[in-house]
Amino acid sequence: MKKRGILNKELNTLLASLGHTDTIVIADCGLPIPNENARIDLSLVKGVPPFLSVLDAVVDELEIEAIVLAEEIKDQNPDLYESIRARMGGVPVQFVPHEQFKVMTKQAKAVIRTGEATPYANIILRSGVNFS
Repeated sequence: MKKRGILNKELNTLLASLGHTDTIVIADCGLPIPNENARIDLSLVKGVPPFLSVLDAVVDELEIEAIVLAEEIKDQNPDLYESIRARMGGVPVQFVPHEQFKVMTKQAKAVIRTGEATPYANIILRSGVNFS
């Protein structure tokens, strides 16, 4: 049995399969997920697991070179936006309208669905490389 880190088999498999510039989405429970995308559904009940708990677990294991957020998050969910900024440090951020964000999810290798039930609690993570 693993001693630490992500325990979910599907999520571990996804993260281990990512290459440079591949993208994944961490989504709230309301984001429409295209049928063609792999879906890792972690949601249990409304609010569980929360978006930030899933983001923290993924950030601990994935080299991230850039992120995409819906521009609406700044006004509609400013506390979450500030929490994301604090976790992402100097990682470049691209803001797009929410409708464009939904279109961009179609390019992701997978969408990880959380139980989060606050507006615009979605992020696209672009995998980097950890070459030193």
